Amino acid sequence: RCKNLSVSFWNSYWMLPSDVCGMNCFWEAAFRYDYMKTHPSEKMHLAVVACGERLEETVTMLRSAIIFSIRPLHFHIFAEDQLRESFKNVLDKFPYEGKINYTLYPITFPSESAAEWKKLFKPCASQRLFLPLILKNVDSLLYVDTDILFLRPVDDIWSFLGKFNSTQIAAMAPEHEEPRIGWYNRFARHPYYGVTGINSGVMLMNMTRIRRKYFKNDMTPVRLQWGEILMPLLKKYKLNITWGDQDLLNIMFFHNPESLYVFPCQWNYRPDHCIYGSNCKAAEEEGIFILHGNRGVYHDDKQPTFRAVYEAIKNYSFGDDLVHSLLQPLELELQKTMHTYCGRVYEVFIKQLTKSIRDLYARRSKGR
Repeated sequence: RCKNLSVSFWNSYWMLPSDVCGMNCFWEAAFRYDYMKTHPSEKMHLAVVACGERLEETVTMLRSAIIFSIRPLHFHIFAEDQLRESFKNVLDKFPYEGKINYTLYPITFPSESAAEWKKLFKPCASQRLFLPLILKNVDSLLYVDTDILFLRPVDDIWSFLGKFNSTQIAAMAPEHEEPRIGWYNRFARHPYYGVTGINSGVMLMNMTRIRRKYFKNDMTPVRLQWGEILMPLLKKYKLNITWGDQDLLNIMFFHNPESLYVFPCQWNYRPDHCIYGSNCKAAEEEGIFILHGNRGVYHDDKQPTFRAVYEAIKNYSFGDDLVHSLLQPLELELQKTMHTYCGRVYEVFIKQLTKSIRDLYARRSKGR
């Protein structure tokens, strides 16, 4: 894995040591850029579902995706009726014309069970289960929750699609790294994937494969396709599930473990990775790649490290200098959080961000 980089970006920007990456990091980078070279014009598709008071949070997530990504992005935004016009007004003002496209969709569930699906766990959360059936012409898709922030290019997680073997249809991160604080292994009343379950807040999907696959299940000896298995699963387990659609995905991949690619915790870094002490070793070594501020931590004072990153990206103006307008102020704010467990490891919150900014400026310099 990559060796630690200096977090004082502005003091050492052009003085990174030549051995900053070991061989593992070299081959990871080589794979990523080889994938980009062989898929140069491939558009990346990103989906999000927004209901209630999630407009600002969703826009901030989209901003973070735009800042560092290299290839064109197409946003698929599923939103309640009262939010769609607001999304349009904001997105039409975004820069980078030609690099960013978007499509707005209404919230849509099967008509015979719409009310039941919409109220499952959180409003509209289960919409993600139906994306392979709605976006029939999209081959692959990255779904993220509204409370996601990208600290490195979307291109990098998109490249995992090229790592899927012949049986894998989706990729997610574990729900926990430490079983002693795991929820599924301590409390779940239904099957779940692996040792600690999986978290669906960041879900990369080969949707063509999802639509074609016949899934093993515990309801019938007959394998069922994606559109056939969702309602039977809900009917069987609705009294036993706590986290709604995420629980259904855990059940599905428990019975079909060969279909899941598991990526490391720094691709879906949540408060549980630091509030009881740091337990995402990959993030300690390489930094956080995707920050997931679940449990509303961007909007309260319980986890000020998470809120500081959110506020920094929300307030950044496109075109401003990223070092002086985003990174420097953010590090100063993070240093104020060292009284918390997450604040004690605040360096992991800017380690990859520092590298992403450096790489972005290097690309711009080469493009001149």
